[in-house]
Amino acid sequence: MRPMKAEDKAYLGLHFAIFLWGFTAILGKLISYGEMMLVWHRLWITCISFMLIPGLWKGLRQIPRKKVFIFGGIGILVAMHWIAFYGSIKYSNASLALSALATSSLFTSVLEPLITRSKIKLSDVFLGLIVIVGIGLIFSVSEVYTKGLLWGIAAAFLAALFSTLNKVHLADYEGKAVSFIELGTGFLFLSLLLPFTVDDLSLGLIVPGQQDFWLLILLGVGCTTMPYILSLNALRYISAFKSNLAINLEPVYGIIMAVAFLGESKDLNGKFYAGTLLILTAVFLKPVLRYSVNKVKAVRNYKR
Repeated sequence: MRPMKAEDKAYLGLHFAIFLWGFTAILGKLISYGEMMLVWHRLWITCISFMLIPGLWKGLRQIPRKKVFIFGGIGILVAMHWIAFYGSIKYSNASLALSALATSSLFTSVLEPLITRSKIKLSDVFLGLIVIVGIGLIFSVSEVYTKGLLWGIAAAFLAALFSTLNKVHLADYEGKAVSFIELGTGFLFLSLLLPFTVDDLSLGLIVPGQQDFWLLILLGVGCTTMPYILSLNALRYISAFKSNLAINLEPVYGIIMAVAFLGESKDLNGKFYAGTLLILTAVFLKPVLRYSVNKVKAVRNYKR
């Protein structure tokens, strides 16, 4: 048997990272905390685990103070995104939350041209219309889940916003250092909000029980820090196109796990699956169309 190539190993590592990201929705449903305390715990656990990554402090020293404040602001958006995402899970279920989160591609297609001052692509508009039809079908599943779906769509909007801002400001700065600033600022932001947003803020909420503690450790280290390292390593060996295409599998993995581990299939119907299929089709078509368009442009420029 021939040894596995570095690219193949990186691709497998990326898929494992995506699987772990998909598992965060399952943990969000299993952990007894509400969305605010859940995210607060996830942030401090992840920040501590980031401190153990080699090269973090060197990367932090290379970031100018002005950029630190910018990344801190983005970190607040990340924390709000996680709150909205877990709020969506708490008010509906993991499958619907993941389907709603997949609409972030629609928001990105609108926000990215506005923030980067580039042209809106007609292909993105077309795919956005497909996503809207999918959302409409999912909303018709049950009125009971309307609040959860709205939280999920808010999470998708915030994900598109902070991803686009990161794309603009990240430049050549060390990814793990930027992530640490963002997550650390998110933790400080939520720490200031907790006394005003959480009823009966007691020691029992600050210090989790044994089951919640281990689930939170799995969420913070196993499903946040570890996939980050795996995805960062994968980008050294595989193209951005392959990476984006693989990352789009996150809601697919998550929904499959929600059905398998949480038995959510009994709460869903054909309209949900049809709507989710439309959204995921649009999500997968986006990088494929963009890759095809860029390839055609490259060929035309070469002929000139």
